[in-house]
Amino acid sequence: MRTHDVDEARTRVGAELGVHGLRPVDPGIRLDACLNGLTFDGVALYSLGYGTEVLITPQPLDEHLLVEIPLVGAAEVCHGRERIVSTPEFASVLSLTRPVSMRWASGHAQLVARFDRATIEAHLGKLMGRTPRRPLTFSLGMDLTRPPARSWLSVVDLLRREAETGGAMLEQPVAVRQLEGLLMTQLLLAQPSNYSEALTEGQSRVAPTAVRRAVDLIEAHAAEPLTVEEIAEAVGVGARALQEGFRRHLETTPMRYLREVRLERVHAELTVRDPGTTMVTDVAYRWGFAHLGRFALAYRRRFGESPSETLRR
Repeated sequence: MRTHDVDEARTRVGAELGVHGLRPVDPGIRLDACLNGLTFDGVALYSLGYGTEVLITPQPLDEHLLVEIPLVGAAEVCHGRERIVSTPEFASVLSLTRPVSMRWASGHAQLVARFDRATIEAHLGKLMGRTPRRPLTFSLGMDLTRPPARSWLSVVDLLRREAETGGAMLEQPVAVRQLEGLLMTQLLLAQPSNYSEALTEGQSRVAPTAVRRAVDLIEAHAAEPLTVEEIAEAVGVGARALQEGFRRHLETTPMRYLREVRLERVHAELTVRDPGTTMVTDVAYRWGFAHLGRFALAYRRRFGESPSETLRR
C-alpha cells in the first residue's frame, strides 16, 4: 500500500496491525505512507513508514503482539508507565494490554513483526510444559545489541531476505513452520516477560523413558514437519526439559537427532532408487530438508559423498 490520504493509511494499516489513531504533527506536510507485508499462520512481517512526523495511538488489543524495529530514525513510545526512545539499536515490544502512544520522527521507518497472541501463548505453553494462566506481556524496550536479541533479529533478517528475494524457503510449509517456531522461541527467551522466570528456572530432569518415547516418535514420523515443542508435548514434558534430556542421555538435541534420522532415510532411499527416474531434490524435500545447500553439506559430512554420487552408485 502507498497513499497520501491519512484516513486510507489509518484504515489499511489498522487492518493489519490493529485499530489506531493517526495524526500528522504538521498538517501542512503531506503524508507519504508505505506498507509492505507478508503473513503466515501465526506470524507476519511488515515494513512501514509515513514520511512525515506522526502521532499514533493504538487501541488495546487482545489478538496480537508487535515488535517494532526501527530501520531509520527514532520514535518515542509510551506503553502504560514505560517510556522509551526507539532507534535501530533499541526496538519496542508492544504487548498492547495497556494504553500506547507513539511519536514517529519525520522519515522514520520500521520493520514490524506481528505475533498472533493465541499462537505465541500456545508456543509458550509447549516450552514450559504447562498452559499459561495469565496473558503474556513483555518489557517495552528490546536492546538489539545484546546477544540473545541479535540472535532473534538474525531470524527476522532471514525471513525478510527470503520475502524480498522470493526465496524458495517460503514455498516449503515445513521450513515456514520451523521459522515461525524459532522466531517465537527466540523472542520468548531473549525479551524479558512475565514468564521469563518460568522459562529460565531449573527444568525437571527428564527420565530416560521420556527420551526413548521421543526417539520412537521421531523415528516413526521423521518425514513430518516436527518441532521440539510438538515432540515434547507428545511425550508429556516441556520443550526445554526435553532438550536437556537429549543432551544428558544422547549427547545431542531432538532436532539434531531428527536430522540424522532424515539423512539416514534419504541415504537408504537413494541407494535403491533408479538414477534415471529419481531426483535428489524430490527425495530431500520428502524427508523434510527445505534448504538444499545445507542438506548437501550435511549429507557429505555424514556419508563422505554427495547425494547424487550415492544415487549413481
